[in-house]
Amino acid sequence: MDETVKRWTAKRKTALVIEIIQGKTTVAEASRAYDLTPSEIETWVDDAKKGMENSLRATPQDIHARYEKQLKDLQEAYGEAMLELRARKKFQALMEREDGN
Repeated sequence: MDETVKRWTAKRKTALVIEIIQGKTTVAEASRAYDLTPSEIETWVDDAKKGMENSLRATPQDIHARYEKQLKDLQEAYGEAMLELRARKKFQALMEREDGN
């Protein structure tokens, strides 16, 4: 790959990820060569693995369906966290009232 890459298109990212998967380079080597953070490259590799897993399913999910599922899961987790936070605040207020009496 050309080490003077100015813009990381999907095609260029794919080429780099394939080189990493094939063992032609490592994340650390690519990070140094292209002045990218290792976490950025690892995210590309993780995304590629998720995409491969989906494409190898008997019935692949389309990108929109995967996004919607992920969004729903995150909204549920957020809702649960908010409920827990409210419960803790109410409990704290009750405990403070008990201590004041």
